[in-house]
Amino acid sequence: MEHYTIATVAEESPDFRRVLWTGEHTQLVVMTIPPGGEIGEEIHEGVDQILTFVSGVGEAVVSGQKRKVAAGDLVVVPAGRKHNFLNTGENPLILYTVYGPPEHADQAVHATKEQADELEEAGKDEPPASSDAS
Repeated sequence: MEHYTIATVAEESPDFRRVLWTGEHTQLVVMTIPPGGEIGEEIHEGVDQILTFVSGVGEAVVSGQKRKVAAGDLVVVPAGRKHNFLNTGENPLILYTVYGPPEHADQAVHATKEQADELEEAGKDEPPASSDAS
């Protein structure tokens, strides 16, 4: 059984992105966005994403719509939608997110956004191959 006190785990992670668990259909990831930072505008084709904010304040941008986010907020990003999340506060914006299906390499840890971008561009952050892929 996997069990997390997720808000505590998320707040204790200093990394930009840390994959906590990867299953066949979903993946659990915690993220810490520094003040003035952002996830970066992106689109996940074929991958839904649900983000839950633990602490800090920021702005969610999904398909051109903007909304302020804070602790306790949840944002759904359907597959194929352009999105970004920005830290607009003075403290880290901390969240956990569930991807379905997995989006990142199992057990990936990216200390910074720059490191995450480099690994993605190099093809070193690929999700595990699904056993039911055709």
